[in-house]
Amino acid sequence: MKRLVTVVTGGSRGIGAATCRRLAEDGHDVVVGHLGDARAAEDVAEAVRRTGARSVCVQGDTSVEADVERLFTAAERQLGPVTGLVNNTGVTGPFGRLADADPADLQRVVEVNLLGTLLCSRRAARVMAARGNGVIVNVSSSTDTPEDQVHYAATKAAVDALTLGLAKELAPDGIRVNAVAPERPARPEEVAAAIAWLMSPEASYATGTVLRVSGGR
Repeated sequence: MKRLVTVVTGGSRGIGAATCRRLAEDGHDVVVGHLGDARAAEDVAEAVRRTGARSVCVQGDTSVEADVERLFTAAERQLGPVTGLVNNTGVTGPFGRLADADPADLQRVVEVNLLGTLLCSRRAARVMAARGNGVIVNVSSSTDTPEDQVHYAATKAAVDALTLGLAKELAPDGIRVNAVAPERPARPEEVAAAIAWLMSPEASYATGTVLRVSGGR
């Protein structure tokens, strides 16, 4: 039986790190994608390896197509065909009102939170469709209150829309697409558990779902 190989973007800390560790416990080999903290990423990879799973770290910016290609190529060469993707990378940008925001900050939030998710999903869909199965889980947000950052909330709402639309597009190819929408004070391990369930055979009939992990908020 071939091993599950899952790419986790933003895997060096927080929800991403907890997801890497949880998926390893569930039998996944894990690619720890990260932007710059190589030491933290390697610590996560070592935790994965202690479970008996394999792991590699790949640095890159998910909003850059060449970096996304390198991420998946490294995964396939070192671990095997990618069977799962967790789109976890995200930025909030400087806190503050939209009226006061710097256009460069707005652009970065859109590039990472939305374009990065699109590029990684596109790359994953290509290899998964050829094989006829696969799972993508996007990390969205339950952020929807007036005092929250408008630009951040807008990108996460777009991720929810992407999840639903891509689930319909990829269903004929045997690929499931779902999202988790965490809200503070949910712990990273609680969010990781939700992601792990969506990636498991127990959720085989779940696609196009946004699962809120928000404590009823």
